[in-house]
Amino acid sequence: MDLFCRLKGKKILLVEDDEWIRDSLTLYFDTEGCQIVAVETAEEGLELLKQQDYDIILLDYKLPGMDGLTFSRKIQKIRPNAIKILITAYKNKKVVSEAVNVGIQDLIDKPFTIKTIEDSISRLIQRNEKKKQKSS
Repeated sequence: MDLFCRLKGKKILLVEDDEWIRDSLTLYFDTEGCQIVAVETAEEGLELLKQQDYDIILLDYKLPGMDGLTFSRKIQKIRPNAIKILITAYKNKKVVSEAVNVGIQDLIDKPFTIKTIEDSISRLIQRNEKKKQKSS
């Protein structure tokens, strides 16, 4: 099934301080008919999550103020079932280990392509669908 068919009705939150990446991903997903909201800081993302649910959360590791891992730790109780993908140029064993511990399901290295984002989201949606089928 096409990724964008699977994304119909799902809400995406993008937390990214790089304006170019934020605008590019927002434009891309908007063009494909997806519901995406993009913010610059983790603090803004937390405020949005208090008001609304998101199914997929794309977040940068290095952010002004709170970093992506701290953000993920804080939202684990609010949105434990959301797909969480960390985008980082600082991938190392420590970051990977902590990411897994705070509920990140995939890490994407910077620089990345849109295909990398699509493949990650598609794979994680498929994994979640299989889990739901097994538990039914």
